[in-house]
Amino acid sequence: MTRKTRRDSKLFTGTSLTRRSALKVALGGAAMTLAAPKVIASGNDKILIGVPSSLSTPYGVADDTDHLNGTTLAVEEINAAGGVLGREIELFVPDVDKLNPESCRAAIAACIDKKVHAISNAFVFAPIPAMDESVKYKAPYLQGNTQRSATEAFKADPIKYSHVFQTDPSEVNYGWTYPIWLKKMEDTGVWKPKNRKIHIVAEQVGYCQTILKAAREAIPKSDFELAEVTDIQYPVNDWGPVIQKLKEVDAGAIMIDHWVAAEYAAFCKEFINDPVEGSLVYLQYGPSQPEFLALGGSATEGFCWSTVLGVYGDKIGQEFREKYVKRFPKFEGNMGLVYTGNGYDIVQYLKRAWEATKNPEDFAANCKWIRENPYRGVCGLMDMNNEYQEALHFPDNGFGNQAAELEKGMGQLFVQVQDGAHKIIWPDETAESKLRPSPWW
Repeated sequence: MTRKTRRDSKLFTGTSLTRRSALKVALGGAAMTLAAPKVIASGNDKILIGVPSSLSTPYGVADDTDHLNGTTLAVEEINAAGGVLGREIELFVPDVDKLNPESCRAAIAACIDKKVHAISNAFVFAPIPAMDESVKYKAPYLQGNTQRSATEAFKADPIKYSHVFQTDPSEVNYGWTYPIWLKKMEDTGVWKPKNRKIHIVAEQVGYCQTILKAAREAIPKSDFELAEVTDIQYPVNDWGPVIQKLKEVDAGAIMIDHWVAAEYAAFCKEFINDPVEGSLVYLQYGPSQPEFLALGGSATEGFCWSTVLGVYGDKIGQEFREKYVKRFPKFEGNMGLVYTGNGYDIVQYLKRAWEATKNPEDFAANCKWIRENPYRGVCGLMDMNNEYQEALHFPDNGFGNQAAELEKGMGQLFVQVQDGAHKIIWPDETAESKLRPSPWW
């Protein structure tokens, strides 16, 4: 992180992030010089949460804007109701480049310099440097990194990383659960596989490679077979050769193991012009970002995706969606369903910890309370009292750290774009709709 990006970090109360300010954040760090949130001096009576966010990089802004907006909504609600223990919450937002280890470390260092009471972060792709920086301070560090490499670090040294909590299941569950989902979709009778082949297109970042490795472990246990793996490298400037390879293999099931929403939108536009007929196409996670539907438009119809962290479609989830869109009307009809809820849930979780311990400055006591007290938020249950200190996964895919019942873990949501909107289609316990035939079938 450069000195300039340090200066671009902002300190504000929840009520100071207006719709206009949120839009400026979404547009990136350059826009922050045009209209920044109101800067407020931090008094000793304030409770400060550090929220490292991508403000100036070409990637990560959508997820981090969702996370910051959800965080802001929770802060506004809590402050309007009198705060926590009579104290107002403020947010400190340092810029971070998710792919740069030094930037990840510097963002956490900036939070420590500000003497925050807790850190809330969507995710970074260099989690260990960020975690290592945080051990100098040990304020509660809650994030949605979705990376087993980070939670394995906790498992190896639970004392060192006692304060780091992954509020969602790890990415290994994407690979482990994928063939189970395929069988469930076949069981509906809507998708009739033309063959038992799976073709995976995998990006090279460690997150995507871990998903590929997990899929390789799970697929042999199913009645599908991994027929082909095609490598891609971000940025993908031309999907044509990839689609040609998909047509050559002609697998009944296709997984695009990537993470960038804008590139997924480009893939959809090219694919529908020359599709692999009859194939069930699954796009790993990225469609959760609002820009996927905005950029892909009608070309996204029928594609499926999933997230191990998402706002449920139940009463609690629907109420959250309604108030989120009311607060941020820009996202009417195209609300992010992942880090919006995670940002909101983390603040609500911290509030309960602080009220229970009655001392936000006692980091150890608050971490102990969080570890021992699960919290059911709009994205499901966060129970991190296990060997990985990460949320348990539902449905049980047989690979460990699983929940046998939805309300004892966090549900992985499988979604299909239907009539221009995201609809949860599985697991049945969370479903809003059922699988529909895709236009290219």
